[in-house]
Amino acid sequence: MKTSSTSKRRNSITFAEFIWIWNETQGQTTPRIHRRMAHWLNRRWKQKDPRLLLMAFRAAGKSTIIGLFCAWVLYLDPNLRILVLAAEQALAIKMVRNVKRIVERHPLTQGLKPSRADQWASDRFTLNRSMELRDPSMMAKGIQSNMTGSRADMVICDDVEVPNTCDTAGKREDLRQRLSEIDYVLTPDGTQLFVGTPHSFFTIYADAARKETGEEFPFLNGFKRLKIPVCNKTGESNWPERFGPATIANLKRKQGPNKYRSQMMLEPVSINGGRLDLDKLGSYTAELKYQQSNGQDILLLKQQRLISASCWWDPSYGNPVKGDHSVIACVYTDEEGGYWLHRIKYLRTEVSAELDEARQQCNQVFHFVRELHLPSVTIETNGIGKFLPGLLRAIFREKGCRTAVLEHHSTVNKDKRLMEAFDAVLAAGQLKAHQSVWQSPFITEMREWKPGQNRTGVDDGLDAVAGCLLSEPVRLNRYMFEANSKSHKHKQRHWQGVGQQHQAQTQFEI
Repeated sequence: MKTSSTSKRRNSITFAEFIWIWNETQGQTTPRIHRRMAHWLNRRWKQKDPRLLLMAFRAAGKSTIIGLFCAWVLYLDPNLRILVLAAEQALAIKMVRNVKRIVERHPLTQGLKPSRADQWASDRFTLNRSMELRDPSMMAKGIQSNMTGSRADMVICDDVEVPNTCDTAGKREDLRQRLSEIDYVLTPDGTQLFVGTPHSFFTIYADAARKETGEEFPFLNGFKRLKIPVCNKTGESNWPERFGPATIANLKRKQGPNKYRSQMMLEPVSINGGRLDLDKLGSYTAELKYQQSNGQDILLLKQQRLISASCWWDPSYGNPVKGDHSVIACVYTDEEGGYWLHRIKYLRTEVSAELDEARQQCNQVFHFVRELHLPSVTIETNGIGKFLPGLLRAIFREKGCRTAVLEHHSTVNKDKRLMEAFDAVLAAGQLKAHQSVWQSPFITEMREWKPGQNRTGVDDGLDAVAGCLLSEPVRLNRYMFEANSKSHKHKQRHWQGVGQQHQAQTQFEI
């Protein structure tokens, strides 16, 4: 009866009241922003919502609130087991130490501290509780730590996304894999609570799927969210006592636009800011359309007549996960000087007893140029590309393809070449990319590329598109497929509109 009475009394204390009592003992007030967090967490906990995300701007005191939240739920039920995950072990231990101090000093948690010193360690502790459980009441782990064998009723992911865990595509994938292990730690009715701020456009906190990375749903799909930026929709501060207009203006100036948007306004952008302005890259969904007019073949895209094309292949062998990608891209130009990045393909090969890797890639290039009516393809011959032009020409002859195979050896510094290729055309708003390109790794490369730095990311797609933009657009009058070819019976359509003869039909005699 005594136990039931104690439990009833504990459950009558709301989280906001728990915080107010603590702040009173510390001689502090409870700001409105903290009361807002407290009411949301209290409501979510009482309703037993199992998936939660709290996003608040830097220095909003969210870690302090979460520490108090952990102490409160342990006060409600000392038999709970909480696992704290952070980007580094030291950060997770900091959270555990904070909760230990609250348990020691909060008026409502007296009697929960164990008498044995070995149950009150720096990275874990076990409260006085009625159940005999193997796992401690609270334990700290870094995201790279081994979680095998652990069990928890609640997992707190406190700032697991930081620059060191998300500044490259490989690190972001590793972070997601590590976080997926929570499913093996959490009890069936357990709670996951993520707390943090975005550090990348491809943040785990995004509320929309990133199609270019292959996501079908956001990483935290289905999570109940509370998002508190430093300013609300009308521009008013969410913590005016500490972040007034002058303070916010100073933050904008010192942090720069991208970091301010990410860390203070909670918008998914790259903190470091890529060199290429992705906002200036247009988008379209139209496909190529062939038609005849006045006896001429015409290739259209969104009712714009295309007059030339560039195709560039930047080849590579080996595992694209650990090395470079082999990429081919094509860009069309129209009569008004617009550039249309219509396709980009990251070539993949398989282990085959019939075809070696080089022939597999050349076959993919053949299908690429045939499908897109391309008059030529340029191969970058740096490195392994030296012998590929001859092999590709042989395969084209074998298949009756009359597409020209050109060679190029790059000697210009890559950073300089990429800036020369993209800067002017982006600034003029003349480059548009097909929807399929927007869903490819090219967009990630463009968003994150920064010159003059030792990058761990890839830029092979950028390299191929830059080759298209810098090369001379080809306007050739040739058959793509010979009429007597055994493989293909149709001719190339002369969509470039030059170098063709046309016989006019008249009804008069001279």
